[in-house]
Amino acid sequence: MTESARPDRERVVLAHRRGARRVRTRVEVQEQTEVGEVMVRALVRAQLGLAVRVAGVVALVACAIPLLFAAFPSLGDVAVWGVRLPWLVLGLAACPTLLLAGWLYIRLAERTEQEFVDLSEE
Repeated sequence: MTESARPDRERVVLAHRRGARRVRTRVEVQEQTEVGEVMVRALVRAQLGLAVRVAGVVALVACAIPLLFAAFPSLGDVAVWGVRLPWLVLGLAACPTLLLAGWLYIRLAERTEQEFVDLSEE
């Protein structure tokens, strides 16, 4: 072949192809390769840390209520609508606090999962 008849050479570089990294990362997670396992372990660790922090805050709030009434015993004698204040606080504040903690945990866990998905699709 003569030099003028040769077709122009085209250099293909894998790093410049769109979607190459995304497919590779997704395959690593799906096929449970070492990199995929590390990524999944990091996700599980992040969600476990989140669960421990939310549970810790709930435990602190739950323990603070009896400590508050122990520190100020006169609060235990206060009655509202014929019901003593400690029972009102435990009955009316505990459920909304737990619901709020559950809602917050779900919201933050979903954000963590979305960040994981975004990372695996880059």
